[in-house]
Amino acid sequence: MAKSQLRVQRGFLWQGLFTLLMFFFMYLPILVLALYSFNQSRYSASWEGFTLAWYQKLFSDARILSALQNSLTVAFCAVGVSAVVGTLMAVGLARYRFPGRSLYRGISYLPLIIPDIAIAVATLIFLAVIQIRLSLWTIVASHVVFCLAYVGLIVSTRLADLNPHLEEAALDLGATPFQAFIKVLLPQLMPGIISGCLLAFVLSLDDFLIASFTAGSDATTLPLEIYSRIRTGVKPDINALSVVLMLVSGLVFLIAESIRYQSTEKRLK
Repeated sequence: MAKSQLRVQRGFLWQGLFTLLMFFFMYLPILVLALYSFNQSRYSASWEGFTLAWYQKLFSDARILSALQNSLTVAFCAVGVSAVVGTLMAVGLARYRFPGRSLYRGISYLPLIIPDIAIAVATLIFLAVIQIRLSLWTIVASHVVFCLAYVGLIVSTRLADLNPHLEEAALDLGATPFQAFIKVLLPQLMPGIISGCLLAFVLSLDDFLIASFTAGSDATTLPLEIYSRIRTGVKPDINALSVVLMLVSGLVFLIAESIRYQSTEKRLK
């Protein structure tokens, strides 16, 4: 009995060591990138001292700030449209029965499994066929495609855990279908909507591939600006920008998880 317990403990020890080693190799490049964002040298070949000058330069760079403004415009517009349409889509698929419902459900979630390159090429061909000039708004339209799927999926997951009889009770008490949706269903769906929007916001902000196919000559997003600069070598200001983006993405993810966790706790109580 003692030998079997010792064998189990050794197994857990080796699993723990392997897990730590795996995470070390996964996050080591990120740690190196963060370290060299404080490097006084203009190049990342050697360490020449600690400095915050690259962060100061980053926040005074007009091209970076313009690209950031474009990325935020695209993200907010795409997420805003996706929040409304994705919520209505999820409610419609869950509460109503109509011909082709299963087919529509499968098609609406296809962007989750289709490679980004396929979405980018298909969107570019479609825009060329209908002769729409590439601009910042064509990036917004292309981002709505995948943001809509993520918002709809998360709202559907939240909707599946709700009691459908609450809406029926509101209707029995004299509420109209619109009032039942606004005052009963929507507040319960709000944590899922916010979580889906935050996830879609991060994905839109970080997208490079789809934006590179659908952006006009005067519409440069932040990932496109980063790519144009690293072709001649990675500079410390790009390292600093990468660190800021990772911190922002991590913060948004923590907020989304906190909202989801709190809503789950309230529902269980």
